[in-house]
Amino acid sequence: MTPDQLLTFACVADTGNISRAAQVLNLSQPAVSGQLRMLQEWFGEPLYRRSGHGIALTEAGERLAEQARQLRQVYRQAQAVRESWRGLETGALRLGASTTPASYLLPGLVADFRLAFPAVSLHLSDGNTREIVERLPALDLAFIEGDVPAGLPADTAVHAWRQDEVVAIVRADHALAGKGAVTLRDLAASALVMREPGSGVRRLVERAFADAGLAPSVGLELAGVEGVKQAVRAGLGVGFVSVMSMRHEDGALAALRLLPKPLTRTLSILVPHADAAARAAERFLAMCLAVGAADGG
Repeated sequence: MTPDQLLTFACVADTGNISRAAQVLNLSQPAVSGQLRMLQEWFGEPLYRRSGHGIALTEAGERLAEQARQLRQVYRQAQAVRESWRGLETGALRLGASTTPASYLLPGLVADFRLAFPAVSLHLSDGNTREIVERLPALDLAFIEGDVPAGLPADTAVHAWRQDEVVAIVRADHALAGKGAVTLRDLAASALVMREPGSGVRRLVERAFADAGLAPSVGLELAGVEGVKQAVRAGLGVGFVSVMSMRHEDGALAALRLLPKPLTRTLSILVPHADAAARAAERFLAMCLAVGAADGG
């Protein structure tokens, strides 16, 4: 048994999937499988079994996963101690963000942080909300949209950060374009262009239609905000995006607020391993919260 094998096992236990853990750890799937095999041989009992598209821990695996997570915690605390001694002259900051914060909020903050701490290596990965939560064990900070998922590790801190509004978008020559605001019932008969499953915007919109007792037709699913906007420009239906994404539009699209009340959601910051957060993560978090407070949250 080696510490690396236990750290890998902790990630596999958290993600429930070997290939997903390999992505989080930046390792090949054979490398992760090899570490698990050696750990299991050392332990002398099956630690997991295949289950659907992932794995399920055995009772022995659950017990060992507790110890593996504790080791990961100690490892991160040691990193935090080192960084506190060295200051922020060097170090790394790993950010993960869903589409809206990654595209419209974080670039400016990342630029400011680089100016203040140029020697800190900063990595930003994006994806939909579900994907970012899956990567949480390998991140220092995660920025997500909408409801905070249940089942996060107990040492994860959650900070409500910003408020965002989701609007419907149509082509500028659409019959509804001049209205400025519409109800969900006005849109229910239209073909909808929706984000992929796992998107925070999609979950919010689907819930709003369900609460209104409506079952609209999804004509097209696309990954990413720009894909939705391009499809709407092509006349393929009505889309839904963050109002932030409409700030620099050229007039080809019209944004429609939703009645009787705007469709809003909270953008949150997740801090995994909060009691052992790296100093760079604490500084970046403080910068984000200060900007959020100045803009009215």
